[in-house]
Amino acid sequence: MDMVREKPRRRSVSEMLDWRWTARNKGNAASDDTCTDVPFLEDLDKDPEMRRRKRSGTWPRTRSLNAPSPVQQFGPCGRMMKNSAMVMTIQDPASQRLTWYKPPLTVLVIKKVRDSSVLPPFVQLATWLIEEKRMVVFVEASVLEDPALATDPRFQGVRDRLQTFRDGTDDLQDRIDFIVCLGGDGTLLYASLLFQKSVPPVMAFHLGSLGFLTPFEFDNFREQVTNVLEGNAALTLRSRLECIIKRKGEESKEAKLLVLNEVVVDRGPSPYLSNIDLFIQGKHVTSVQGDGLIVSTPTGSTAYAVAAGASMIHPSVPAIMITPICPHSLSFRPIVVPAGVELKISVSPDSRNTSWVSFDGRNRQELFHGDSLQVTTSTYPVPSICAADQITDWFDSLAECLHWNVRKKQKHLDELSDLTHSSSNDTLDSLDRDS
Repeated sequence: MDMVREKPRRRSVSEMLDWRWTARNKGNAASDDTCTDVPFLEDLDKDPEMRRRKRSGTWPRTRSLNAPSPVQQFGPCGRMMKNSAMVMTIQDPASQRLTWYKPPLTVLVIKKVRDSSVLPPFVQLATWLIEEKRMVVFVEASVLEDPALATDPRFQGVRDRLQTFRDGTDDLQDRIDFIVCLGGDGTLLYASLLFQKSVPPVMAFHLGSLGFLTPFEFDNFREQVTNVLEGNAALTLRSRLECIIKRKGEESKEAKLLVLNEVVVDRGPSPYLSNIDLFIQGKHVTSVQGDGLIVSTPTGSTAYAVAAGASMIHPSVPAIMITPICPHSLSFRPIVVPAGVELKISVSPDSRNTSWVSFDGRNRQELFHGDSLQVTTSTYPVPSICAADQITDWFDSLAECLHWNVRKKQKHLDELSDLTHSSSNDTLDSLDRDS
């Protein structure tokens, strides 16, 4: 009788490392008793960096959202050509952690407009940041013009200590260290609009309608804000699109905007189909005939794009999504292109009408014949602070906000009393005879 061999247990990484070092040290001791170049396991355990890496599980790195960095050498002769015009560096998402070079002193609080339910949390947060954290709090000037705040006795104590600004007139680029959003996804989009270059870290609290981009709950805001101010937080670097409109005959005048969700080109009020030419890296790819075209970031893939039939992409994936709006073609499906490619969109010369373009639902303007819109990945992402981590936050948002893959579960066979006494060989005829 053959004995059944037990399947060998798979050794962990720590056990393999300990075994390797033990074997090396025994071999060195047998060949040369005076060898001191190879450290022993006890010496490795005394190294704080080695203990930290073994404890955190980051050494050796076993998984990542992105693929491993590709090699730069192909065979004995092939090499990757060096390119200094790099658009952006793709990092391992697990290494995207928030740190402060110096303690943050100024914070911008963005509140959802025309929503009275956000006023008590806003007053509570602003008072706590000023009195407890000794921070300089910036708010939009229109917030203080709310009549409901004028009757709040607690707010009167901090009203004069708030710093105000007006959108379009005051520059906040080098004055804000930290951003807190109170409301829905629109507050985060507004924060992206205010900072057209480098964006401070954004912490978004869910006090709005959908809340796909706002992972924090306001109940324990003191503990959560304190953790962020101490540098204990993960980041999601949400890429943005750099959009430039070039008018015919006005090459020197260019309107430039950075968008977080998407740029939309549509037919506007015209009853005719839009006819838009799409170029990628200067090459004409296709003409879009339909209601329009959506060019979105991975963050925007769960916004207008998914409503138009596109797939959902994790915000850490470096990509640009191109989605047609009601195309007059059964084979025109959404596509994903690499981040950093340059897209050019223009009205076709034989189009019956002009087109209209909007940026994150704002700044809507008309595109005439001869005008063009250039879109590429911006080098200035939005550092969105995670409540847990990149994976947990995103899938929680899919489940709670979009009810992704929510269905009634199939019953177990034991719960189906009418099937427990039947077999796979039963037929309808035999069941009829039995009855």
